[in-house]
Amino acid sequence: MLKNKRWAALFSHTGSEIVNISNIIGRDPDVIITNNTPGSEQIHEGIRDNVYVQQKPSVEDYRNVLKDVDIVTLHGWMRIIPPKICREYKIYNLHPGLITLYPELKGADPQKRVANTGDEKYKRVGCVIHEVISEVDAGEVLAEISTSNNFYGEDDLSCRLHEMATQLWIQLLKT
Repeated sequence: MLKNKRWAALFSHTGSEIVNISNIIGRDPDVIITNNTPGSEQIHEGIRDNVYVQQKPSVEDYRNVLKDVDIVTLHGWMRIIPPKICREYKIYNLHPGLITLYPELKGADPQKRVANTGDEKYKRVGCVIHEVISEVDAGEVLAEISTSNNFYGEDDLSCRLHEMATQLWIQLLKT
């Protein structure tokens, strides 16, 4: 997917997933974008040169930082991307909820909802990578990974989903 393509990766948390993926595939994104405060201590030390945008980027903010980019990946980007930007760029998001089996897990924090519900219906857990469109978590699913739900609490589940997310990104980006 990345061959001869300019890649932008966006994050709102630490950026650790980007660092892990980059180390494994042997390639850094051409641009890394965050809406964290410049100099934030939460940014992973492996993130060196990143571009800062405001907390709620405008269409113009996105256009400015994504110019000349072919592929955009979201790694815990906690912002809704404007519909215009969704149409102008190839954007992919990893969602830590198995929305192919459980569409109700679209939206924020599906792992919390699965871990805290006690609902026996969530027999499988996993992640999907989907195209980003204007409707949240509704674009075409390009890849998924799942496992039996035998986790003990949200922390255990979140840790495994993070590992699965990294695996899924690596598989997709290396194609």
